Formats: sequence, structure tokens, C-alpha cells
Amino acid sequence: MPPSSYRDAGVDIEAGEALIEAIKPQAAATARRGVIGGIGGFGALFDLKAAGFIDPILVSTTDGVGTKLRLAIETGLHGGVGVDLVAMCVNDLLAQGAEPLFFLDYFATGSLDLAQAQAVIASIAGACAEAGCALAGGETAEMPGMYAAGDYDLAGFAVGAVERDALLPRDVAPGNTLLGLASSGVHSNGFSLVRRIVAESGLPWEAPAPFAPGETLGAALLAPTRLYVRPVLALARAGLLKAAAHITGGGLPGNLPRVLPAGVVAALDPDGWQPPAVFGWLARSGGVATGEMLRVFNCGIGMVLVVREPARAIAMLQAAGERVFTLGTLEPAAGPAQCVFTRPPAWFA
Repeated sequence: MPPSSYRDAGVDIEAGEALIEAIKPQAAATARRGVIGGIGGFGALFDLKAAGFIDPILVSTTDGVGTKLRLAIETGLHGGVGVDLVAMCVNDLLAQGAEPLFFLDYFATGSLDLAQAQAVIASIAGACAEAGCALAGGETAEMPGMYAAGDYDLAGFAVGAVERDALLPRDVAPGNTLLGLASSGVHSNGFSLVRRIVAESGLPWEAPAPFAPGETLGAALLAPTRLYVRPVLALARAGLLKAAAHITGGGLPGNLPRVLPAGVVAALDPDGWQPPAVFGWLARSGGVATGEMLRVFNCGIGMVLVVREPARAIAMLQAAGERVFTLGTLEPAAGPAQCVFTRPPAWFA
């Protein structure tokens, strides 16, 4: 029997080492105050005191991109899913008022494609830079037999911190105003349903998007999740933010009550915003009822903020480039927190 090697078994150690060397400059560009060392060690080090914290509480999150990855793989458009990965983690930190400090990624594939992996990790690094957190490390796993050719999976892990006396939610009460920050589209939830609707429509990913003139269907649906870190943290530091809910799987009804106390309802006015055209297309093409749309998708609202001084909060958010909608108010009610509409939405009729 001829001698065997790891490469014969399907694992290319040299390719993995080449990827690490290629991404080191991108990771270094995300460095921020508090980071100790760089990529290559066995663990990521961070000095909270050097980052300026006095009495911090650590907040950690983890998430993935879900079956949106299937769309990226089938279209060959990998440049946005790294943004999705970071956004799904760091936007969650905002619900506690936490500042993202550092991020770790896990990239798993059957056979390492350097160009594919570099495109994904470059987008992760770019999103980390936008969110103000360091890409402090990660893991690239090449596992022959676990994934089909060209397939890969992603997981992300973010750590943030917030001063103890600034932890969110706080002082949430009836009468508070609810503001919504616009999403960029479907973000990273509900893609199993999206893919089913597209399959039943018979449209290929390369077809013109019926809801986005000038774009292909695949590219339009791959619009990355918005990063809300900088404007939301600015609002919190100005003392205007009482609570924040990242609208992901479960939509408004499943996520907004998570940051509200018992004894209130979020009364939403459906005239306060109009979902982007992609949601109308999905609802009509798939025959999806409004209630199911709201339960699966963000329907145009990526983040809900409970604020004081709404006029001032809106001005700050708009100055930061956000599209802001006044969604409604918190009202007193018996029982657990919930999300209700003042009238049935007629968006998809």
C-alpha cells in the first residue's frame, strides 16, 4: 500500500494556512482598543479596562445565516453572507445596550475553496469594522464527507459589554413611543419559505427580480442584514433608549414582547410603515397570509426601539442615515407583554 497523507483524505493543510495568512491583514484592520494580540493564538484576549469600562457586564451572542447560505452557494454570490453573520450577532447585543467588542467566526466546508472562503471572511471583517468590533479569531474546518462539493456552513459568536447602570431594558412603561428602523429586506430569516416560494414560481436566480428593477432575483434576495450598532448605541449613550428588539425569526410578534415587561402591550399602527416590495411579492406569489408573514419575516422593520423624547430620538437616527418609522406606543394591559395591531394590516391584500 502506498503511503497515505491528510491531503489524500481530502484535507489540504497548506490551503488552510494560506487562508489564515490571507485574512490576517483584514482581521488586523478591525483592531480596536482593548484587543491583545491577533489571529493565530489559541484564544482571543481582550482588556475591558483598556477599552474604558468601569463596571461592565459581559453580553455574548451566537447565530448563523440559516438556509440563506443555500442561495449564496447556488448563485455564487458570497460577499454578503459574512455581513449577515456579524449583523445577526451584534444586533442582538443591542437589546442589552451592549457595545460589540470582538467577534469569532466558524467556517466549515468539505473541501476548502480559497476564493470562496476569502470572499466570506472578507465580508465578515468588513462588517466587524462597520460595527466597531474586532475580528479576534475563528476556526476554519475542512471536513471531507460532511458537506457536498461547494457547500459550507457558518456560525458567529460576538461578545460585548455594557456598564451595569446602562443595562437594557430599563424603565419601560405605558406611554413610551415605539420607533422602527427599516430593514434592507428579508435579512437572514425565513429563507426556507423564500426558497420554496421561488421554486414554485419557476423563476431562476438569474431572472430579473419582480420587486427590484435592475437586479437579479438572487442578488436582490441576498441583500445583507443591516447593522444598527452605531446609531442605536449613540441613542443609548444619549439616554434616550429604554429597550431595543432585534426583529429576526418570529417577526414583530415574537421578538418585541421579549424586551417588554408584563402589563403592557405594544400597540402598532399598520399605517406607520409600508413593507418593502419583496414582502408583497413573497406574500402574493406564495399565497402566504398576513399573520404568517408577520410571524416569519421582519416585514420591513429590522429593529424596534422603545424611546423617551421621540422627536429628539428620530432626529438623531435620521442624522445617522436611518429610515425611521413611528410604529405606535406602549399601552397598559393585564397579563404578559404582547404585540397587537390597532387595525388589521392591509399591506398584502
